[in-house]
Amino acid sequence: MTSPHLDEEPAEHRRFAGYLQALEAVAEGDEADLVAAVLRDQDMKMADSAVGRHLDCRAADLLTDPRFTAWAQTLTGVIADRDFLTLRLREWTLLRTIALDEPWTAEELTGATDWFQRMAATTQIATSPKALRLLAERGRTRRVRNAASRQLRHRDQPN
Repeated sequence: MTSPHLDEEPAEHRRFAGYLQALEAVAEGDEADLVAAVLRDQDMKMADSAVGRHLDCRAADLLTDPRFTAWAQTLTGVIADRDFLTLRLREWTLLRTIALDEPWTAEELTGATDWFQRMAATTQIATSPKALRLLAERGRTRRVRNAASRQLRHRDQPN
């Protein structure tokens, strides 16, 4: 017996929820195949959204892990024809670069999306004072500039 509420839920909503569950539970070795399968769904926006959420979760989990590079290279091949997902993975890679205190350019930060700049300015991921100063001065939005300034002030306060 099904409930009336379930019968009214659009099929793409059920698929989306199913994809999120499957992506959360997928074994590392099967991840690329599952991502590719999700991206073959007829509803491209829904599929991109499900994979985007998964990408955000996995990238955050692996950010400073040595496995990040191989993971990102594998996924790059799977998502190559999806502009949004490719950009998001590239920006996660830039966040990793900053988090590991590896070289980056001012143009990479100032030219990045609002999402990236917010992540860099409001989370503890990118703790580089140089990156925070740049975002405090030249962040795209007032919200980013203020958040980066707050992070810098917080860093400068004695514990």
